[in-house]
Amino acid sequence: MSTTTEAPSEQASPIKAVPVRHPGRWVATAIVLLLLAMFVHMLVTNGAFQWRFMRENALSSPVLAGARTSLVLTILSMIIGISLGIVVAVMRLSPNPILSTTAWLYTWFFRAIPRVVLLVLFGNLGILYTRFEFGLPFDRQLGNLLGIDINGRLFGVDSRTLLTGFMAGLLGLALSEAAYMAEIVRGGISSIDPGQHEAAQALGMSRPLTMRRVILPQAMRVIVPPTGNETIAMLKDTSLVAFVPVTNELFFQLQAVGNRTFRPFPMLVAACLWYLAMTSVLMVGQYFLEKRYSRGTRTATSARRWLIFFGGGNR
Repeated sequence: MSTTTEAPSEQASPIKAVPVRHPGRWVATAIVLLLLAMFVHMLVTNGAFQWRFMRENALSSPVLAGARTSLVLTILSMIIGISLGIVVAVMRLSPNPILSTTAWLYTWFFRAIPRVVLLVLFGNLGILYTRFEFGLPFDRQLGNLLGIDINGRLFGVDSRTLLTGFMAGLLGLALSEAAYMAEIVRGGISSIDPGQHEAAQALGMSRPLTMRRVILPQAMRVIVPPTGNETIAMLKDTSLVAFVPVTNELFFQLQAVGNRTFRPFPMLVAACLWYLAMTSVLMVGQYFLEKRYSRGTRTATSARRWLIFFGGGNR
């Protein structure tokens, strides 16, 4: 019995992978670096910036107080806006037609009016109401109808005492922000599978408890990124309260220095640097929040993108 032994096949040589070349990337990089060098050269050599004058005035006490006011306005407006926005979003999703219609009207009105117009309107509410009265409505009309004197007013306050410039600006920003946050929260809640709500109901959980324990925690992954963007936009929109007017605000103070010294351009650049610095801090906080709520999803890190770029491949 003869057996035939096949000769061992020649071992395959390893494949040498050649990365794909991307000459367009390097051309674009060279153009960007050239433009960046030109921009830096302009910053250093152009005397219109007046960096020394800017440094001396951009960190003065009134400007620092204005920056503090802008931050306080941002924080309070976002707290009120997010809280009220959640309530309006839940009302919008309610099966009750009165609640859902009221929530829709609220978002329709405050999203349609520009914030600067809204702030000027709130700053002039004293024309509409000299006093804010709280109590039973139509008490005088009802008393005249019944022939008796009915005083349904519980308490009142002068509108000029209540609606200071700061309060008018805060209310305008917060109520406007609540309309946008309501749509963000509604979109986040709608992104959750309806089966989650049905399963919670099967376990005997009430609608508010289901919303707080099941739906909202899962919707945070969708809600957090646009909320961070809204916070950054709110910080920038605090400059609009100068129209109320709020005089101890950052942009107002910087502009006042420029007008007083007849050097408006350096103070405008200082305003850009101030807002750039503050929004950068908020962006860092937004990054870590998004990282926390996006756990379990695959995202390309900055280090990985640099490796891909210099490696030249599509890995």
